[in-house]
Amino acid sequence: MLQKRTLLSLALASAFVAPAAHAEIAFDVIGGSEISFEGLLQADGNWFNNHIADLNGTAGINGKDSEFDLRRAELVFKGKGPGAFNWVVGYDAKSKKWLDVNAKYTVGANSNNFIQVGQYKQPHSLEELISTKNNDFIAKASITNAMGISRRLGIAAGMGDTNWSVVGSLFGKELTRNTTAGNGFGLRGTFAPINADGTVLHLGLSYIDRDAYGDSIRIRARPLADLATVYLADTGAINGVDRAKTTGLEGLFITGPFKVQAEYMMTKVKGITSARDFDTKGAYISGLWNVTGEGFGYKGGVPTTGLPDNPGKGMLQLGLRYDMLNLNDGNIVVTNNVPTAVGILGGEQKGWTLGANYYWRSNFKFSLNYNKITSSKFKARVGEVDDNPSTVTARAQIYW
Repeated sequence: MLQKRTLLSLALASAFVAPAAHAEIAFDVIGGSEISFEGLLQADGNWFNNHIADLNGTAGINGKDSEFDLRRAELVFKGKGPGAFNWVVGYDAKSKKWLDVNAKYTVGANSNNFIQVGQYKQPHSLEELISTKNNDFIAKASITNAMGISRRLGIAAGMGDTNWSVVGSLFGKELTRNTTAGNGFGLRGTFAPINADGTVLHLGLSYIDRDAYGDSIRIRARPLADLATVYLADTGAINGVDRAKTTGLEGLFITGPFKVQAEYMMTKVKGITSARDFDTKGAYISGLWNVTGEGFGYKGGVPTTGLPDNPGKGMLQLGLRYDMLNLNDGNIVVTNNVPTAVGILGGEQKGWTLGANYYWRSNFKFSLNYNKITSSKFKARVGEVDDNPSTVTARAQIYW
């Protein structure tokens, strides 16, 4: 805990002494490649208003009603060139994991036409593809954490224009040792029938088919607080599984300083025998308002957040999100007044998030969220148990 607080103090101190320059740090031009350096530090605080489960009370955790930690410490080197080649090498010193480590070749002048090799975010989940430093809310939606797939080693190709895109990927394990594995493929297509004068209507469809590495899979999500150690919706480890197939639908509407975003995901798990098959689903819808009037961008089928129009005054955002995750695919049978589960009963979680983001100058962001959770999960010999906690989360961020 002392180490965590020391890291948090250093991160917060950095946020107040670092220069207010926005651009990445330019290093040198080597072999025709313009090399630059970027970084991201995020320090989080979570406060838990427990209902039944102690959200911070598993073995080895302090069991208090709050937790503070350095969430991310990302260090990224980028190279532009030679020619149509770009490359990136990123590492998160907090989680000790490799981030994007890849090379990309752009075909022609259109950046949507490319071939990419290495580790990169897979073409799946609109929220996952948005830059981490510009997350609308501190914790991603439950379906993104439970069913989304992020960075894997592989090869991808894409094509598109200003209002459409198609990306396909073949992937394997993560670059970091002893982390996620399992071969698979992914596809994502987007179409923006409206994309002009600050107004965007975006529709998207994605599909991920992956091997259940070790014939086992576990789907779960935290209660919208990244530092929580308890999962209210959790299938547990399901053995005897062959593959998991996730379909995602996404929609986005931008007009001036307003953005509405929604996603639905459905995962079908194929067991080695039909008795191990099960389905899960979930969705979220969110709205974000730039109170200070700034608009949003749109590139490559993903929304982007710009800098404050007036850096000295900053940019204020207010947001509201509703999300749900259903990990139940079975029923309860009562025998001699004793309830037992038939199938997979991982529970159901729903949540409201009210949030505010403040971007100050060109390098700083401060966020505050209130999350209200309702959940229900089967407990052996007891039946369904409702657990309805709330959490407050805060984040201080510096990036360059």
